[in-house]
Amino acid sequence: MLELSLACQDIDRTRPLIDGRVAVEGCRLNVLTARPEEIFQRAFRHQEFDISELSLATHLITAARGNSPYIAVPAFVSRAFRHSAIYVRKDTGMDQPAALRGRAVGVPDFQQTAGVWARGLLADEYGLDRRDILWRTGGLDQAARAMRVPLDLKGDLRIEPIGPDQTLSQMLEDGEIDAVITPRPPKGFGHNGVVRMFPDSRPVEEAYYQKTHLFPIMHVVGIRRAVVEQHPWLPVNVYAAFRQARTIAMDELTRVDSSAVAHPWIAEEITRLKAVLGEDYWPYGIDQNRNELDALMRYAQADGLIPAPVALDQLFAATTLDRFNF
Repeated sequence: MLELSLACQDIDRTRPLIDGRVAVEGCRLNVLTARPEEIFQRAFRHQEFDISELSLATHLITAARGNSPYIAVPAFVSRAFRHSAIYVRKDTGMDQPAALRGRAVGVPDFQQTAGVWARGLLADEYGLDRRDILWRTGGLDQAARAMRVPLDLKGDLRIEPIGPDQTLSQMLEDGEIDAVITPRPPKGFGHNGVVRMFPDSRPVEEAYYQKTHLFPIMHVVGIRRAVVEQHPWLPVNVYAAFRQARTIAMDELTRVDSSAVAHPWIAEEITRLKAVLGEDYWPYGIDQNRNELDALMRYAQADGLIPAPVALDQLFAATTLDRFNF
């Protein structure tokens, strides 16, 4: 029995692996759960985990350089629309993306996947060129935040780190920057005058999906390449286990006898969700996600993060590119 470490968030798509309801065939897992920021730093900087939830954008960057310590399987455990990730101060009246032109906008890390998607949708849907903004990088609530991997950006984008004692949240509240793009709300959100640029973001995000058919992917599951070289059967088994865990999570959402989540109308909510996103609304697999993968590569290239699109077999284990009837 192969003993491996797994680092991931404790979320419904991974919980069956965490609590042992799902196993990776041929493996015994030692599971560590933590916030994504910690997992990604430890995975990319020190390669601490055999199997790890990964930032898809950072994995893309390291794969493009030919030095990614991980090879992925197409289990996309985190996805999110990003209109709701743009925060501004209410007193500025900045309620449209065009208002960001010529402004200073904070992002925790320029390579952060949420920011790559947000810059892409701002360009594609609102005509906001990346070069029209001064990008300020640094910790949202933690000063002196280090990049998970060093960047060598090409092009003429304006990117400046914030000071070692500054945070993006405080700078937004103090008016030193005009907006923040972040997957986690700034600490001033809901008070101190910090609001979402799109306060009623769901209809906007649903319309975006109907137009583009993009449900942005944030995180993927990676396996250390050295482990895969020793055990080439492992990627398919890991992929199968994550698919099984996702199926359990999605089935639990539609239970009506005793709801698995604290939401009295969750079954009706899932029906509404499927009406917008389709029956398989959280798809795993390459073919089901080519639209998102192509868009993310295009956005990362426009950001100067990668020089050209990356071949799928550089990103994902070749055995998981095949079709399977799991």
